[in-house]
Amino acid sequence: MRAKSSHNLPTDSTLLRNWRRWESGESRPDEFYAPIIAAAFDTVTAAFFPKARPNRDDELLSATGMDTLEFIGRLRMSDVNSATLDAVRITAERLCCEYAYADPHDLHAEGTAWLRRITSLLDGRLTLSQHREILVLAGWVALLVGCVDYDLGRRAGAEATRRAADSLGREAGNVEIVGWAAEMSAWFALTQGNFRGAIDVSEKAMAGTTSMGVGVQLAAQRAKGWARLGDRRAVQTALDDGRSILARMGHPANLENHFVVDATKFDFYAMDCCRVAGQDRLAERYAQQVIRDATRPDGSVRNPMRVSEARLTLAVVAVRDRDLERAVEEGVAAFTAGRRSLPSLAWIAGEAAREIIERYPGDPRTQSFLDQLRSLNAG
Repeated sequence: MRAKSSHNLPTDSTLLRNWRRWESGESRPDEFYAPIIAAAFDTVTAAFFPKARPNRDDELLSATGMDTLEFIGRLRMSDVNSATLDAVRITAERLCCEYAYADPHDLHAEGTAWLRRITSLLDGRLTLSQHREILVLAGWVALLVGCVDYDLGRRAGAEATRRAADSLGREAGNVEIVGWAAEMSAWFALTQGNFRGAIDVSEKAMAGTTSMGVGVQLAAQRAKGWARLGDRRAVQTALDDGRSILARMGHPANLENHFVVDATKFDFYAMDCCRVAGQDRLAERYAQQVIRDATRPDGSVRNPMRVSEARLTLAVVAVRDRDLERAVEEGVAAFTAGRRSLPSLAWIAGEAAREIIERYPGDPRTQSFLDQLRSLNAG
């Protein structure tokens, strides 16, 4: 049965011309076509043509389903309803779930645009619960934008957004967001060689997070710092703390969200600590498990950044086993992922390079690996 509509359906050629205009940003679909197109691609209208909607009202209108007059009237009255919050909540969750694989430039642009839209709602008249929820949603998106900023090598922007997320979390009284802001600070410190600073930040932030995923992450960052300072006992204590928190937590419903921690993610951190501590066979087993967990049944990779670091771990183990050929092969493979965190990848690759240079300083294969590493840093 065909639904009745005031629109006369266009011919194929007309629809193709319209589609090209929509894609180019020359025009945008109206309220009849926009939901249909979005549904065809299993998404919401508000997220489908972000660059074609400079007006915040239009995008929120599409997400809520209210007509224009009703929506604008509600905004002017500062009347944010549950449909608006639902649309923003779903979008924030989606953005956080796309972190592992989405193009970082596109994700940063969309995340920044949504952060502006969300925080603009704070200017209106809200109930206390609405005000707090908007602060929380803005906090999560700010955390995401800060992570992507850092992945792209934008240190100043990442730190500014991290501080904004911390402020939003504190204003909302959300310990988890504040904890993740601290975890980001520890991550920044680690990749810049400030291991003691990473440990101090992680230790101070642990209070109140011992039943949350971010507490696991903070323990892991602490362990990575201690590993590089050569304190095996402190490494083990930190890893034990993280595992203890994991044991008390339920299994997360959505493992795709970047700010959700589960046992597979913790294996990723344990892999790093074992590699640095020289526990080669254990590091190798963890790396192989990380790659298995990050690979879908069809062979595609759901988390390329974890796989890249696992490849570098295998490279280090191989060179310690005096297998330079395999070490370079694994190391170069780590650089091929389209989605990567430049500071983290360059940091771990630099550690691998030092091991390769120490054992095979004049080998042409060593030079090949170093050339690839320089290319990564230059990019």
